[in-house]
Amino acid sequence: MTEKEKLLQALPGLAGGKVLIIGDLVLDHYVVGRVARISPEAPVPVVHVEEERYILGGAGNVARNIKALGGEPTIVGVCGMDADGERLLRLLREAGITAHAVCDSDRPTIRKTRIVAQNQQVVRVDYEKTHLLSEGVTEQLFDYLRDRVLEAGVIILSDYGKGLVTQPFMDRLWSLLNAMEHRPPVFVDPKTRNFQLYEGVDLLTPNAMEAQEGAGVELVPSDRHSVQRAGLQIFEKLGNANLLITLGAKGMALFQGPEQVTHIPTAARKVFDVTGAGDTVIAMMGLAVSQGLDLITACELANLAAGIVVGEVGTASASIDDIRLVLEDGCELPPRCTWFGDGA
Repeated sequence: MTEKEKLLQALPGLAGGKVLIIGDLVLDHYVVGRVARISPEAPVPVVHVEEERYILGGAGNVARNIKALGGEPTIVGVCGMDADGERLLRLLREAGITAHAVCDSDRPTIRKTRIVAQNQQVVRVDYEKTHLLSEGVTEQLFDYLRDRVLEAGVIILSDYGKGLVTQPFMDRLWSLLNAMEHRPPVFVDPKTRNFQLYEGVDLLTPNAMEAQEGAGVELVPSDRHSVQRAGLQIFEKLGNANLLITLGAKGMALFQGPEQVTHIPTAARKVFDVTGAGDTVIAMMGLAVSQGLDLITACELANLAAGIVVGEVGTASASIDDIRLVLEDGCELPPRCTWFGDGA
């Protein structure tokens, strides 16, 4: 069986995979228009608005990707008691995503407004408060999580650094999981400043810049030795089981332990916008593993899914049909190779 046939055969088995996403809920707001002149008030473009749309961002985009891939995501997070929170919850319902959002009167729903003209982002405006969650809000989250962790095939922590994933939160989560007879694996899409919180996780999925900052050593995506050195440093710091470093145009490097690395070249044909590509990668990784696929196969599928979404403008998701079409379209899968522990 060829690699392509193996991946095509794996696609139907993704349906129904149960993944629990815990993370920062974000409302992505796109203001799309055109620029015809520069403002007389300041040297900035004047955007004539033609369209506005709201999309699930942050952890919600991970859930949206899992749903598009045929999985059954459940998402847990926090939103504000405001119109944006109502809009976010409505988008989750419309997407068919099971959600539990604790409404916090002390913070607004996180919103990222991107102004786009001629397919290029002009500016981004963020609305957020990122102070620590109150004990009451945290307790409400764990009241819900106690039952949901029992049903999950994989848990994804989607950390955007907005105040949900903290040391007290992680301590309580590990206490809950370690009391289980068979706990689900924990995958993390990290934020660099929170690296110390991810000790012992089953899979960490930083991009090249996050891996460099987390490791504290230079990482050049085109230099395999620097990629391996950064990976080794992360293993030493965190004692994590596996590590997936996404390398942009250079593909991705999967560490199954510190000594063996599989490099998978990118499957992207064109790149318009990398927004949300990391969400797509961890969504596919979580869904595939929840359905019993090995990490290499999961990475190959994640690579294909990410290659699809970076070819779209704005936060996008890939479907099983999208991936199947790519595989059946005569594309050649770039050959992966294995690096052994000679990168130090």
